[in-house]
Amino acid sequence: MLIHNFLEKAAKLYPNKSAIICNDLKITYQETFERIKKLAKFLQNKGLKKGDVISIIHFNCHYYYEVYYAASLCGLILNSINVRLSANEILYILENSETKLLIAHTRYEDELNKIKDKLPEIIWTDKDYEDIISLQDTNFQEVEYDDSHIAHLYYTSGTTGKPKGVMLTHKNVCFHSICAIGEFCIKDDDNWLHAAPMFHLADAWSTFAFTGAGASHTFLNDFEVEKVFELIEKEKITISNMVPTMLNLLVNSDKIENYDLSSLRVILSGGAPIAPELVKRIMEKFKCDYIQTYGMTETSPYLTVSILKEHLKKLPPEEQFKYKARTGREFLGVKLRVINSKGEDVEPNDKEVGEIIVKGDIVTPGYWKNPEETQKAIKNGWLHTGDMATIDKERYVNIVDRKKDIIITGGENVYSTEVENVIYEHPAVLEVAVIGVPDEKWGEAVKAVIVLKEGMQATEQEIIDFVKSKIARYKAPKSVDFVKELPKTGSGKIQKTKIREWYLKKNE
Repeated sequence: MLIHNFLEKAAKLYPNKSAIICNDLKITYQETFERIKKLAKFLQNKGLKKGDVISIIHFNCHYYYEVYYAASLCGLILNSINVRLSANEILYILENSETKLLIAHTRYEDELNKIKDKLPEIIWTDKDYEDIISLQDTNFQEVEYDDSHIAHLYYTSGTTGKPKGVMLTHKNVCFHSICAIGEFCIKDDDNWLHAAPMFHLADAWSTFAFTGAGASHTFLNDFEVEKVFELIEKEKITISNMVPTMLNLLVNSDKIENYDLSSLRVILSGGAPIAPELVKRIMEKFKCDYIQTYGMTETSPYLTVSILKEHLKKLPPEEQFKYKARTGREFLGVKLRVINSKGEDVEPNDKEVGEIIVKGDIVTPGYWKNPEETQKAIKNGWLHTGDMATIDKERYVNIVDRKKDIIITGGENVYSTEVENVIYEHPAVLEVAVIGVPDEKWGEAVKAVIVLKEGMQATEQEIIDFVKSKIARYKAPKSVDFVKELPKTGSGKIQKTKIREWYLKKNE
């Protein structure tokens, strides 16, 4: 199966159903397919051939959706670029991927102009795109290829050296989409809100799964708290996925009570760990089901979901919540293990910590032009995630930390996620990152970097004492810094790498 087969089927089964809702634009699946075929014809007229790479740098929009599917029709590889990257970072990705054509919006023109002499040809969506569509017919040349063909490139954030281009095949994407339709019970009466960025798989997967089910797509160009509420109410959104930082802002907004959000049947959270305290607030404020997800770019993305097994639904609400707030059980089609340093499965006692490794048709074949990193990540067919977790008797895993984020203080392992979850219970805390900083006595000392809620106050000692009252004293921060904001990735995840860099420079 190929990605554009989802669109072909939707246009055949649901020709007059709303496919796209983007600002004032509302068009059907048949109209959307016609536009995409015209774009495919244009790309072929440009001389682009099967296996060529095109790139896009754009905010969430129907144009993004159209480019995803036109690339598939032509057998092209689409490279989605993080909109928050610098000019030099963008240039590295364009050159490494050997991009032949760039599709972009002029809001990124200033940054792109810094490298304009080295750029490929650019199609500006707010200048050229509609003229291009209007001048084409729909008679594009069908391209033959199989599902092992590379469909997409997603470059990692490059926290350890240069970014790596994760390759996803049509098989990866299509298999994941079919599994997602089953897991999330996606139907043709659903309306998905594209709220997380489409250049990131926190949202991109939905572009294919919801089309496969004949559901509608509503696009949020830029994340604004009130705009999210407005779209949910106006367009009767039924389901969406957002990263925890987004959800945190939504549930802490005093505007949430002003909107009718009753159309929502489920909210997904993914892209970063989430505190149980925040999960409680999400369920209270949105009054709908909640599913925690975990995955990676390398796995298309989902590996686990916190969907309850039927017999767990008979547990008391507080016991059900413990499962809801966990990382979750295996996603459909995924084989998952949690292994110790000897490569053996850890005991399913929810105590022994090991690394998550996975295999399945959702796993990347590797990194673009980077066999060394591919061999490091995939061993004997198993992808080593670098995520440390426990697993319980019901086979629900719970991530405790990234390998690189574990703090070793006085010979004891401290999992930053555990400490963060406790700090999030403090009523004055909006956001927190816990890191290890160099310390002469302890080797590493636990430090909390906190953003407080507007109008609220807390002291360093208050936070330290609060943590000591909840968990072992050695896990409590030795120091607390209060800041106005925390650095985030383009997808909205708190960027601990940058925070650690701040404190390493201070200690030089």
